[in-house]
Amino acid sequence: MSDSVTLSVTMLGAGQEVGRSCCVLQYRGKTVVCDTGVHPAYSGMASLPFIDDLDWSTVDCILITHFHLDHAAALTYITEKTNFKEGKGKVYMTHPTKAVHKFMMQDFARMSSSTSDALFSPMDMEMSIVSIIPVSVHQLINVCPGVSFTPYHAGHVLGACMFLIDIAGLKILYTGDYSREEDRHLVKAELPPIRPDVLIVESTYGVHSLEARDEKEGRFTNLVHSIIRRGGHVLLPAFALGRAQELLLILDEYWKKHPELHNVPIYYASNLAKKCMAVYQTYIHTMNSNIRTRFAKRDNPFVFKHISNVPQTRGWEKKIAEGPPCVVLASPGFMQVGPSRELFELWAPDARNGLIITGYSIEGTLARDIMTEPEEFTSLKGNTIPRKISVDTISFSAHVDYAQNSDFIQSVKAQHVVLVHGEQTNMGRLRAAMTSKYKERDEDVKIHTPRNLETLKLSFRGERVAKAIGTLAEKPPQPNDVLSGLLVAKDYSYTLLDPRDLRDFTGLSTCIVTQRQRIVIGVGWELVRWHLEGMYGKVEEGLDNDGVPTMRVMGVLDVKQTQEHELNLEWESSASNDMIADSTLALITGIDKSPASVKLTSSPHRHSHSESNHVHPHADPVGDASSVTRIQRLAMFLEAHFGEVQFHMPDEDEAEQDDEDEEEGPGGGRAEKEESLLVELDEAVATINLRSLTVTSTHELLRKRVEAVLDMALTTVSSLSESFTSGIPVAPAEVESGGDAGSKEKILSTDADAPPDSNDDNNGNTSSRIEEVGPVGNEEGEKKEDGGVGGSDAAVVAMDTTEAPPKEGVSELAAASAPAPASSTKDDQAGKTASEGAPDATMSDAAEGETQPPQQQKRRSSDSDGGTDSDDGAELEVHD
Repeated sequence: MSDSVTLSVTMLGAGQEVGRSCCVLQYRGKTVVCDTGVHPAYSGMASLPFIDDLDWSTVDCILITHFHLDHAAALTYITEKTNFKEGKGKVYMTHPTKAVHKFMMQDFARMSSSTSDALFSPMDMEMSIVSIIPVSVHQLINVCPGVSFTPYHAGHVLGACMFLIDIAGLKILYTGDYSREEDRHLVKAELPPIRPDVLIVESTYGVHSLEARDEKEGRFTNLVHSIIRRGGHVLLPAFALGRAQELLLILDEYWKKHPELHNVPIYYASNLAKKCMAVYQTYIHTMNSNIRTRFAKRDNPFVFKHISNVPQTRGWEKKIAEGPPCVVLASPGFMQVGPSRELFELWAPDARNGLIITGYSIEGTLARDIMTEPEEFTSLKGNTIPRKISVDTISFSAHVDYAQNSDFIQSVKAQHVVLVHGEQTNMGRLRAAMTSKYKERDEDVKIHTPRNLETLKLSFRGERVAKAIGTLAEKPPQPNDVLSGLLVAKDYSYTLLDPRDLRDFTGLSTCIVTQRQRIVIGVGWELVRWHLEGMYGKVEEGLDNDGVPTMRVMGVLDVKQTQEHELNLEWESSASNDMIADSTLALITGIDKSPASVKLTSSPHRHSHSESNHVHPHADPVGDASSVTRIQRLAMFLEAHFGEVQFHMPDEDEAEQDDEDEEEGPGGGRAEKEESLLVELDEAVATINLRSLTVTSTHELLRKRVEAVLDMALTTVSSLSESFTSGIPVAPAEVESGGDAGSKEKILSTDADAPPDSNDDNNGNTSSRIEEVGPVGNEEGEKKEDGGVGGSDAAVVAMDTTEAPPKEGVSELAAASAPAPASSTKDDQAGKTASEGAPDATMSDAAEGETQPPQQQKRRSSDSDGGTDSDDGAELEVHD
């Protein structure tokens, strides 16, 4: 099974920009949000993602990749200030991320509370933290039916992860910020083992390449050492958590190797970093093998020997600025506010001092502006300060560069790649470079760069696979086998079960609901039957097990005459059966108002079963005329598509030869020529066998085309019952023998235990009843597969089973369309018709049985088979 479905990707932030990451995924009625950050260059409401464009009560889950403010700081506002809690949404992040996130948000709330545009209160933050569900890396989480995810290591910072999300079978990998290079304490980002359909990946550095870790560490320590030698102070702006720990590890190791620097202090000016250092020591097991090995030897790398925390008392910045040379690692990394900004304003006028930008700087921040080395800048108080401090950039940002990012994108092998978290220029260059690579490799991979609020719609031909389990899976299926059972859908997965296994695998059980409708009418039983036959064609009639007169419509609905003017409609409830019942009910309730009923009952009519040649003047044509009419309609239908159609009838000699072959039995063979229609098109000829309704032609395309038109023609010229009932006609011999002991179905037939004449009542009328018999087929108990008559095919071949049997070796259809043999008489032809369609006519098998001995009934089934095996389209007699 497959259908076209659409994934919607909407960036509420980080679309062609860096900051306020927020990605909304919507698929099959499910909504997943990845990251909810703020923009560091703005404050207050302006820093939030465009949250008004989403109904947050419809969100199934929010996934936070890591604790940085540009990925997680808007979470509290969304959970406490929007309608998120009105829905059933949940918030997930890893254990280390939740532990650090708490301290980060406490610090963020403290900093924001000092301004008039605070987004939330400390109480809101505490309420938000409580609702977060921590998860472990590689743990499969089922959020709700149809939504699940698995976190994988992303590097970048402690606890950072990428999410492999599964929404109704569609797999999406959202990386967040990630690093493919192992540093001093973190593992590198993993490549998930499952190929996703969509990859949403950062593009922070675009096509830039970063220097190797050993090179940049060497350049960094040499630069710090040179600034110390010239008597200056070194300022390292960095976020309190993440790269700060990496820099501290590098400096502590360098100081250990250089005794001459032991008298130069290293400070980290962040109370938050001090608090979170305990978290780093707690989650040693999530770090790389180097850190775990040192910790196993009782050497905790985060207990620094040459680094101390600055006691942030009043005026501490000036004391450090006026003191001897030192190294200070201060937050935040963008130097918008906080200790890093205050120290920079104090140290900027002195040329001995040095500033080293160690991470990625977002556009619009002081760190980004100062990289251009302006001669002066504006302080927080508004005055102008000259810049003489040296400015250097050595990126320790744990983001991938072009080489790492392009290699990861190609390794994932997603059909669609969505670039986020990058400035427009960098993102555009990366897209061009990746497109060129895929073009060289002749791979059709779509790369997208959506803007904020620009919904990206990706269409997929989602294949849905149904797994067969239980009894159906015991035997391996062979090619072209048809497997049938109950299709059970749960959480967008599909299972095929045998009905007997339903309780074992699902806890459910099956039942049959039989519906009954009572109707009071003002017309007779025979008029009801006439209307039913006019609408549905053949209607089976007889007595049920309680002896109540019953007519069966289309093999599923029983109309019972419980009293003279009272009917009961009974059927097993299903979608199709209910429609048949509704239409039958509408037909019966409208009989007394029908113009046809008025016309039929406006003058006396005589209806008697004793007059077998009586035909009602308003009844549908039966017998030869009915068959000829249907053949003519079939020919007209074919002529409308192919032009002139020729009717081919074997000559008398061939017919007689056929008769002789029939008498010889199954081994006698048959003439190759049979009654058929010939279709000619562009010198190609197709032959339609009117016995088996099969098409033969040396031209394969013409044969397929004629078969398609023939199927439409059969449906068009058939009655409802003939078009929609597909049971194989019943052979009297099979009824007598009891058939197979397997599954049973109800049919209308004569009493199998009594001779044909024993059903006659005193008035010479016949009756029938409903009984259960086994599955039926030809005389060998086999079902016809290739040439059998069933479904709409029976609409033409099994025209009227109340006629006298046709001449041996000739089908009913051919007998009706061919000239009567010389030996036939008018009385014989009259005896072939039954009063089908007349209001008082009774269509029972007992009536047919009293005119034919049992041997002839059995022989008639054999005659319909034509004395051949199951490949020549045998026809079995239908019991009406």
